[in-house]
Amino acid sequence: MRAHLLSRFFHNGPPRAVVAYGQEPPLPNVDVTETNDTATDTPTWLLAVRAAESKKATEIQVLDLTGITSFADYFVICTGSNSRQVQAISDEINLRLKREAGELPISVEGYDAAEWILADYGDLLIHIFSPQSREYYGLERLWRSAKQVEIPPE
Repeated sequence: MRAHLLSRFFHNGPPRAVVAYGQEPPLPNVDVTETNDTATDTPTWLLAVRAAESKKATEIQVLDLTGITSFADYFVICTGSNSRQVQAISDEINLRLKREAGELPISVEGYDAAEWILADYGDLLIHIFSPQSREYYGLERLWRSAKQVEIPPE
């Protein structure tokens, strides 16, 4: 056991680079330098909805959780028909929020499995489901006390 733990720190290969805090390389496929510095009046939940629509997401709903919970003000919930589409929806939402609002997610969970991707943007949580996971978890039932936000037409 101890030898295994030590092998994580000492190895026979070339020396590993030490990365200081704040010097980490950016995430792959993310250009953190390319942002739009102009402020937008469009709420971030609507930007996320438009991005999901552009990738043909279905059953898009926005829940207003203001006053109901302290960890988020809005949920955007949508469905992709397969794992590739679920990931494409997530990628497009991430790209649009970054470019149009200067927002990057605090964390993204479930991207590799693509059954339920949860992207945390602070006051906005994005839930992208496969059809089976959407039915199984039923967030709309769980948060039925939340007000549904009407999505304006484009």
